Amino acid sequence: MGDTYSKAYFHLVFAVKNRQALIGKQWRVELEKYISGIIKNHGHSLLALYAMPDHIHILIRYNLNNLIPKLVEEIKVSSNHWINQKGFTKFNFQWQKGYGAFSHSESNIEAVINYILNQEDHHKKNSFQEEYLELLQEFKIDFKNEYLFDFFDESSSY
Repeated sequence: MGDTYSKAYFHLVFAVKNRQALIGKQWRVELEKYISGIIKNHGHSLLALYAMPDHIHILIRYNLNNLIPKLVEEIKVSSNHWINQKGFTKFNFQWQKGYGAFSHSESNIEAVINYILNQEDHHKKNSFQEEYLELLQEFKIDFKNEYLFDFFDESSSY
């Protein structure tokens, strides 16, 4: 009997509700570890993850037996509960609805990993809104502005 072979990579991006900068530097790594456990429990391989104060980037080697929408839903629901239970922020923490999922080829993986792990430097030059719109355009994804994340004044720096 034959086996099934596959290798697919997905770059996931989603934002904190109302784009509030609620992810604190003092607990960012703890959040990343928590989310990495969810990814592993769903059978995916984590390649890179970085949480900015108001959004997150995740690169996984995708397990075709576990759907991306289920993974993102589990990450959001579980981490919302975990963050609020831990009391990391005095505000009610929630992720915004929606997310971006972008596929990458094997030859591009190292560049994507470096891009994700260097988010702080990247955002000294580009806002999250600019970054997200560039991803949508690069991947030729049709979108409607009213269905994008809520983008507010991004004059404050990371």
